[in-house]
Amino acid sequence: MSQEGFDSSEEGVESLKKGPTLSTSTSSFEALDPHDPNLSRLANTLFSKTSEYLYGELTSTLDDYKLLENMNRATIAKYSDMKHIANNISKNVTELNSKYELLLPLLEQIDQIEDSVMKLEQAAYKLDAYTKRLEAKFKNLEKK
Repeated sequence: MSQEGFDSSEEGVESLKKGPTLSTSTSSFEALDPHDPNLSRLANTLFSKTSEYLYGELTSTLDDYKLLENMNRATIAKYSDMKHIANNISKNVTELNSKYELLLPLLEQIDQIEDSVMKLEQAAYKLDAYTKRLEAKFKNLEKK
């Protein structure tokens, strides 16, 4: 059982009773060599906790990607809805413009009729004022 870190002398036996010394070499550990059970338990705990940590990190990253994917899908759906709405608005504006162009001659006629009505109204006021003056003159002549 002569290996790095172990000595076959009495010091080596004493060190075996105390537990193996830690070596920087990874090839010095053999499954059949006596080892410190506390160290083994701590190593198992370390590996278990490291595994849990890495699993958590990978899971959270996966969750982040799933969230981004869901957000992208929602954004795509929203933009698709907005595209349909914009297309409908564009069609409606085009229809309204064509209807306005069809109504434009009629609107111009309405404006001309309104101008004529205003001129007729002014003429009616002038005629009314003229008739009142004539009536007043006629009454003056009747009195004399």
